[in-house]
Formats: sequence, structure tokens, C-alpha cells
Amino acid sequence: MVFAMRLSGYISSVATAAFIALAATAPSPSWAADNALRQTPGSTAQAAPLVQLADAATGPRLENGDMVIGAANAPITIIEYASLTCPHCARFHTETLPKLKSEYVETGKVKYVFRDFPLDGLALRAAAIAHCAGPERYFTYLDVFFQQQANWTRGNDPEQMLVQLKRLARTGGMSEAQIDDCLKNKQVQDSILASRMTGENQFNVRSTPTLVINGQSHPGALPFDELEKLLKPLLKS
Repeated sequence: MVFAMRLSGYISSVATAAFIALAATAPSPSWAADNALRQTPGSTAQAAPLVQLADAATGPRLENGDMVIGAANAPITIIEYASLTCPHCARFHTETLPKLKSEYVETGKVKYVFRDFPLDGLALRAAAIAHCAGPERYFTYLDVFFQQQANWTRGNDPEQMLVQLKRLARTGGMSEAQIDDCLKNKQVQDSILASRMTGENQFNVRSTPTLVINGQSHPGALPFDELEKLLKPLLKS
């Protein structure tokens, strides 16, 4: 359900600076999660070529329909199912994920996959915007949406919360028209909902966040020390 809290209208200078820097260095947003979505018949959006990252093998990328960072041949694969309006997910992303990235993803030990599991319509729209930003920007949008979650999910008016979400997205370089076009793209939303369905059916995901570590599901926003206890045995030969 939609988290009903009062809108503060505040966007931190940290988030704004991150998005402004992103807008200054990244190309214009691509329009969906993959080539099929970016070429949806009847869409007025223009597809943008994906960035050729310097380290394409480990950098943010689309891999078999998933948004991924980390080495493709890493011994551990972590799939996170999360909702952008879930406070527990926000805590995991702000407290645990940075350490996971620096100590395991960036060192080639973990391939990290993010899959959407929207709990409400606002989360679905936020997920769509992140996908429409393109693989090269996707994880930056996730980071900022989670960091600023307490601001754009506040209020008892879903439309006003959407206004704040769109305002934050514009700070990242997307225009109002681009955001509106994205939110009208049913194929993008269908893809996100299909990701949720896969989590329910394949991994019995019932709450967010849920981590699937080498095929085993672990619900809850695990602190880094608890997560590490699960990871270290998987690295032993």
C-alpha cells in the first residue's frame, strides 16, 4: 500500500548535487529496460544508445533482462527484490549495500542484481522512471530515490507524492515530457510486474527486501555483518 506521510518538499543538497553531476556527464536518458521496451510501437520517446562503459564487464548494465553490477563470473550472485517505497529497503540501500559494493562487488566476489518488487502504485512509477533512465543511470536513480524516500513518499495525496517523485527525477536530467512518456509506457510497467511475479513464483518472495543468494532466499534488511556471515562460506573452495 502507499505509504501515507506528509510531504516535506525538501530535496537534500547531496542528492541534488549527485543528480546534477550525473546530468552533466551522462547522455540523454534511454527509454526503457531493454531494446524491445525502448522501441515500443507508438511511443513518442526517442531511444538513446547505451553508453560504452570503460569497464563494461563489471559496470552497470542490462544482462538477460536484469539490471546488474559486478563481474559476470563472480562466485556469488545476489538478487535483491525490493520496493522503492519500502523503508526497510531504503535502510538496506543506505547502510548495507555500500559496504557490500566496496568489499564484494568491486572486488569481483559478488554479482549484484536488482529486481523490482513494487508494493504500491507509487513504487511502480518510481521503478519505471529508473528503468527509463537507462542502464547507465539506473543505479544512480535507485540510490537517490532510496536516499530521499522519506521526502517523496510523504503525504496523504498520491498525486502530490507523484509530483514530488517527478520533481526529483527531473533533477537527474529527465524532462517532464520524458517522464510522462515513460509513465505511459505500459510495456515498461508490465516488465516490472513480471519481475515481481518471478520473485513470488520462483523464490517465494513475500516481503521486501528479500535477498536471493546463489538461489537461496533470505528475507529482511540484513546488516552487513549478518550478510557477510552468509557470503564468506560461499567463497571457500
